[in-house]
Order: sequence, then structure tokens, then C-alpha cells
Amino acid sequence: MKKINKTKFIFITGGVTSSLGKGIVGASLGVILKSKGHKVTLQKFDPYLNVDPGTMNPYQHGEVFVTEDGCETDLDLGHYERFIDENLSRVNNITSGMIYSEVLAKERRGDYLGNTVQIIPHVTNEIKNHIIAATKQNDYDIIITEIGGTIGDIESLPFLEAIRQFQFKNKENCIHMHLTLVPYLNSSGEFKTKPTQHSVKELRAIGIQTDIIVCRSSKAFPKEIKDKIALFCDVKPTDVIMCPDAKSIYEVPIYLKSEQIDKVIIEKLNLNQSKSNLSEWKKYIDIIYQKDKPNINIGIVGKYTALSDSYLSVTEALKHASAANKCNCNIIWIDSEKLKPSNVSKQLEKCDGILIPGGFGDRGISGKLIAAKYARENKKPYLGLCLGMHIAAIEFARNILKLDDANSTEFNPNCADPIIDFLPNQKQLREKGGTMRLGAYPCHIEKNTKLHSIYKKNEISERHRHRYEFNNTYKSLFEDNGIKFSGNSPDGELVEVIELKNHPWYIACQFHPEFKSRPYKAHPLFNSFIKETLLISTKTS
Repeated sequence: MKKINKTKFIFITGGVTSSLGKGIVGASLGVILKSKGHKVTLQKFDPYLNVDPGTMNPYQHGEVFVTEDGCETDLDLGHYERFIDENLSRVNNITSGMIYSEVLAKERRGDYLGNTVQIIPHVTNEIKNHIIAATKQNDYDIIITEIGGTIGDIESLPFLEAIRQFQFKNKENCIHMHLTLVPYLNSSGEFKTKPTQHSVKELRAIGIQTDIIVCRSSKAFPKEIKDKIALFCDVKPTDVIMCPDAKSIYEVPIYLKSEQIDKVIIEKLNLNQSKSNLSEWKKYIDIIYQKDKPNINIGIVGKYTALSDSYLSVTEALKHASAANKCNCNIIWIDSEKLKPSNVSKQLEKCDGILIPGGFGDRGISGKLIAAKYARENKKPYLGLCLGMHIAAIEFARNILKLDDANSTEFNPNCADPIIDFLPNQKQLREKGGTMRLGAYPCHIEKNTKLHSIYKKNEISERHRHRYEFNNTYKSLFEDNGIKFSGNSPDGELVEVIELKNHPWYIACQFHPEFKSRPYKAHPLFNSFIKETLLISTKTS
């Protein structure tokens, strides 16, 4: 492995417990360093053996985020993109499954010249190659790499050994940041540092000395705690960074900046000192904390409503659009499996707008159809995303076109009217992972449509994750009865967006606009959805 001379590397590990927020801390660090003029990118190394999270249950792993180049990734990639406002790619998310697949493919080709294939050096070398791969994409000053999992996990050991080896070859260009928990015991009224001490000790045992310790806690702790952690973990007190719970994840960069984490990193990596410019970020925080803003209720109708991380990019995009329109968006989670004709009014009348997100499978579909019908008939603003577009089309076909057996072949392969059907090139596929229409594709927007007034462009690019599409056989029938196909693929073969003509705001798209929303750059579709919902809500209140 060649020595890297310019790019600086920050490796983030986590200890004590999972879900401490390594992704948010890494993304926040990216914001701070980018604000100082440095070119920054982030990587996530996930230790699970799945090649990617594309086939994983959202209840286990949260949403699947999709990059421009069509890689299905961990949800932390969404945080990275939203925070640093950069489009990432498949080199930014690596899993054990990817690493082992590549190693085994090389072994089958004979690349190892008959040697016994082992974790060290073959797997660790492959991991190091992926660290370097990010440097070839762009001329980055700093690459922040998050190691998924918790110190002590067996699955993480090859990644930890790889970054230990990597730092040994590039000592002056690497630092290790460790995120731990400093719990507060109400019974004794004390903060406890022992979990942090043990976590750092675990790192030392595998040859990694942490340079910066970021301490998560329920609330701020006194300087004495910092001093104690510094003493027992062999770092300076200034290298112990406090990160207490915040009301909003977007407050974390501001708090870490106040702890002077940027000063510590700049000194350790011997980078040029420069002032930060977080004015846009602070302005956004001021807006979301602004008092006396009007309130609207958005009902998200889905089947993973018990875990909001399943629809993380959707909820964040709603927050961004709400800030842009200076209102509070209260999300009401509606379990589509429990939505019936008998309770739909009671469930949805409190919602000012209705959103149906993406998903797979037939569970909860009847409830989503009921919700789409309610939004159409009661003139409620409706935004359908991917599956939400399929739902809108099926509901319209059944209740307006009177095609009683209209359906998607995903739910009923033998239905009489397959309004939604397989993409033509998907019909012969047998494997599910990574085989959908994935990533960014262009969309031509028809003039004199609501969609055109929203984007103010003739052509856009949006990200996809699906294998079913609107069946063009039914296109003229839909158009004759009030549906406008306002967005299509440039060749006209694939429907991308439909809208209802005689409705204040009823738009459903085949793509996932939520993936491209940013804190102070709300996505046009979400921005318009919230704006119209707020307007109608204000008129009727």
C-alpha cells in the first residue's frame, strides 16, 4: 500500500453501546471542517455480511438510502449527504459482504497465486484499498470514515485491524476519534466514566490509541469529568469533547464547534487554521426553534410506522420544507394495516396533508388505497412516493375508471387490469438484491403542469428504487378521466409523475425526492407540498 501524502483521515469508532450517533457526529464534523474551507467526504464501513442493506427489513436497519450512482446504502449516508450537501457514491459505503465477495472473487480468479486466503492480509488489504478508493474520486483534504458497530463486536475486528495498519503507514495523516457514552445515574446523581475507560481500553488492546474522545450524555457534565476521562484514557482534557442530547440533530455541529473540536483536529492533523462560516447553518437552527409558527399535521400512511427510521429521509425532507415555509410540521403516523373504511375519517380528518411513502409487498396495501381515496375525495394535499404513486394509480383505476380488479402484479400477478407491472427488463430476473432500477435518471417535465410550476425546469434528475412501473396500455384512459402524466422518461416510455387535474395538490412520483433534500435547500416537491398544505390549513382554520 502506497503512502498517502496529502489527504488526512479521521476514523470514528464507537463504544459502550450502539446507536450513540456516530453518523451524526461524523456528519457534523464534516459540516464544521467544510465550513473552514476544506474539501471533505465521509465513508461508512458496515460490518454486517449482507452485500448491502437492500434486502434488509427496515425495522432492523432503518431505511435504505440510495446514491446517485444507484448504490443501496446505510441510512447514515443520508445524514452525510444532507449535512455536507454533497452527493456520495458506492465508494462511500462498504460492507463486510462487499469485502468478502471481492476477496473470494479474486481467489477464484487465482489472483492470490495459490496462497492461503486469510483475514490478514487479504481481507484487511481489501478494506484499506477501499479507504484509498475515496481519494481517487476527488482531491479531498479530509476523509472521515465511520466504522459501524461497537468495539467488542466480532464482526468489526477486520475493519479495526485495517485502520490500525493504515494509520501505522500514515501516522502524521490519521487520527482516531472514539464515541462513547457517559451515563448519568439518577439514583446517585453522578456521571460515570468507567464505561468510557473500558471502551478505550478495548481499543488499546487491538493496537489503537484514541486521539479524541467524544462523550455522549443525557446532559452536559462538569469539567471534572472531562479531566478524569483524560487522565485515565491518556488524552488531553481538550481532547475530550462533550456531546449532550440536543433537541435537533442539526444543532450538533453548532455544539461541537462550541467545544472547539475543529481546533483540536486542525492541530492534530497540522492543517491551516481558518475561520468557520456556519451562518447558513445557524440561520436554519434559528428558524426551526422560532416560536409562534403555524402548525400543520402531515399523516404518513405506511406499514413501518413503529420505527420512524424506516422513513428517515422522508421525515427529514418534511422538516426541511417546514423550515423553508416557517411552520411546524407535526407528523402523525398512520398504520396502514389498521386503516379501514369505518375509521378512515376519524384517523385522517386531523391530517392537513397525506403522504404515502415507498415500500414493498402487499401488507397494508388496502389501508393505503383507502388513504389515497380519502385524500382525493376530500381535497387533501397528497404526496405519493414510489409505491405511493402505484397506490394513487390503482385507487383511481378502481374508483373512477371502475376497473374493479385493477392492481399491481406485485400484489396480484393474475389481476385482470395490471395498472402497475414489471419493468420490461425486470421480468426474467430471479435475484432481488441490487437488481432494481436504482439511482439517478432523467425526467422530462410537461409544460403547463403543476410539476413544471414547482421545478421551473423542463428536465430534472431524481433517484429511483423500484422494479414496477405504470402500464402504458392504460395511459389514454387515465388522461381522458382527469390524470395528467406530468413527468416521463425522456423517451416517453416510463411514467415518472402523475397529478390529478381537479385537485388543489395531488402529485405522485415514481422516484424518491426525499433523498435529495437538504436542511436549508428544501426539495421543490416537498417545499410545494408543505406550502400548499399550510395555505389550505390556514384558509380552513
